[in-house]
Parts: sequence; C-alpha cells; structure tokens
Amino acid sequence: MSKSLKALLVGGPMYDPLYARLAEFEEREGLKVETVVAPTHPDLNEQIEAEFASGVAAYDLISTHTKYAPSQRQWLTPLDDDLDDGELESFTPRTLELARIEGVLYSLPRNLDVKLLLYRTDLMEGQPSSWEVLLETASRLRSDDSYGFVFPGKESGLFGHFFELHAMAGGRMFADEGPPAPGLDDEPGRWALGLLKDLYERAAPPETPDWHYDEVAACFREGRSAMSTDWPGGFYTYVDPGQSSIVDRFDVALYPEGPAGRHIYSSSHTFAIPATVSDRGAAIELLRFLTSRESQAYEARLGTLPARSDSLQDARSEADPLAERRWALLEQAQEAALVPPKHAKYPAVEDAIWEGIREALLGNKSVEKALKDTEAAARRAAEGA
Repeated sequence: MSKSLKALLVGGPMYDPLYARLAEFEEREGLKVETVVAPTHPDLNEQIEAEFASGVAAYDLISTHTKYAPSQRQWLTPLDDDLDDGELESFTPRTLELARIEGVLYSLPRNLDVKLLLYRTDLMEGQPSSWEVLLETASRLRSDDSYGFVFPGKESGLFGHFFELHAMAGGRMFADEGPPAPGLDDEPGRWALGLLKDLYERAAPPETPDWHYDEVAACFREGRSAMSTDWPGGFYTYVDPGQSSIVDRFDVALYPEGPAGRHIYSSSHTFAIPATVSDRGAAIELLRFLTSRESQAYEARLGTLPARSDSLQDARSEADPLAERRWALLEQAQEAALVPPKHAKYPAVEDAIWEGIREALLGNKSVEKALKDTEAAARRAAEGA
C-alpha cells in the first residue's frame, strides 16, 4: 500500500465503530487510510479551525456537521460534480437538504440525529407525561448516590436542551433569514432555563456543568440515573452487558410535550472533501464507502438513524421488539425535529448561548440576568463582534 489518504474524523462511542470497516476499504482499494480521530465534536471543530486557518491541514476527507459546515465552507469542496443523482436517491431528502449550503452539496450525510427519552423501568411505572411531571419524578428519585435525570451541562449538549425546551414553551429562537441573532430573553426562555436549573439543583449530578454527552450516557448505563436523553448512535452501549448494568431495566420513549408541544433538537453528521485533498478520486471512493448502504446499515444495527432509507430498511428487518419499538419512536421524533440555522456565524452564537445559560446553572447569575446577558452576547456573536 504505497498510496495513502488522511482523514480527520469525529470520535466517541456513537461514531468509532464504523472506522473498523476501513480495513475492508484499504484491502479493496490497495491504499492506506491514516485516521486522526478527535475525542468529541467540540474537539473536532477546534482542530478544523486551528489546522485549516493556519494552513497546516493536509486531509483528504473530514467529518463535519450540517450546523457547523457553513462556518467551514471556505475549506470544503462541492460534491455535485462527483456524485450523480442515482447515487443520492437512497439518501432521505431531509438529510440531503441539511447537507446543502445555498443549494450546493458540500458534504454527504451519515445520519439524522434526533433524541429519545430513556427511563428505568424498575424505578418508574412509565414515561412522564409532561416536563413538570418529569421534574417531579426526577426530584423524588434523587438520592445520595443516584440521580433522577442527567443531561449535558456544557457545549452543544446544554445548548440543545435549552433550544428544544425554549421551543416547547412556544419560543422561536431564530428567524428564517439573516444572521442567527437569537431571541431568548422571553417567557419561553424563563420557562426553559428555569426548568433546567431546577433539574440540575433537584435531580442531576453536581458534576453536570462539566459533562458532555458521553459522561451523561455512562451515568445512565451504570445505573446511576432514572432518566436521560440520548442520540440514536449510542444505543448499542445500553444493551451490551459488557458496557451496561441496566440492559433489562430500561425503555425508550418520546420526549414529554411542553406547553407548546414537542420539539426535538436535530441535525446531521456528514463527511466532506476539503480543499486540501491530494487524490480526489480516491477520496471520493472513501466518501462513497463510509456512506454506503453497507456502512450505514452497520451503524444502524448499532442504533444510528441512517441517512439512507435502504440502510434503515436493512437494519429494521433484523430488529428485536425493543429495537423495533425504538425505530417507530424515532420515526415519530423526526416529525418534531428542530433544526438550527445554517449560517457561518452559528457556531459562535451557539457557544455564546450555552456559556451564558450555564451561568444560571452554576448560580453565578439569576435566570433573568443570564437570559438578558446571553441574548445580548449571542446577538453580538451573530453580527461577528
């Protein structure tokens, strides 16, 4: 294998298993794939920004995300001339639309992320009917060594919970056009942040402000929480006795509805070909392999909601009762998908929001002060300040 490709990929339990398939690609194509795997998506974003902005990047393929790709557009290359309509017809229209920037396909979708509620069947008779009931139940089930509800307390995980709760209270954070200058200092914002603060103080671990998705998932798998939420890709870890102590003691459900219905934070992980590509033909073949029917079916069997309808069909044909129930719930959850705006300034706005509302969780600001300051900071970020 004299020829080689270099790929920068997102890491973590939801994403790592797919990369074991690269050996098959290497053998088939007769080339080596050198992988650099970032531990989390925030780490990936930082690495892309640092290496591409400084000119030291030398990648043939990278992981990205439909909400972050517009901010990375200057380093990505269009794919429309590389892939014909027949190759794209198995991808769902929603995921392809998410992967386009101003109509141009800059990446190929890996999945559609939309969350479900997980709850302990040995501690609860059923899923909560509302967020108020969830808070009451989670508070009651909190004890010295276990928690009622766990959620991410920083980065995109914290932003996502606030974003969807704000919408479930009737808020509309972002306008359809223009910079993503958010409106969140309002009654829906007070309900959403007040609920998150109550959940943290009454039901969640004290370490919550330092936790990302993986720590939250581990806490639930270890049997230390009654409820959690998670993306589809990590589902296999909950039903693996080697990784989970609650294999036969949990179930999945749709989110509770808020005062204005149900909204669930959603987007799509993708793969892109950067401008630094050294062998475009080989890189496109790698892109095809990673998003093939077989690759996406492989991930779907582990839990991921694939971007390809044929891959989903393959996975569902083998599903056990729990898995089939989960697939049906994910179909319903897609109808409530809440997608952040596509804009080059969006990542800075997201950072300003999670950092600002986290101040209320930490007790450094009141809910009202945190919302006011956060909206102002996020609006400055939207304008590039």
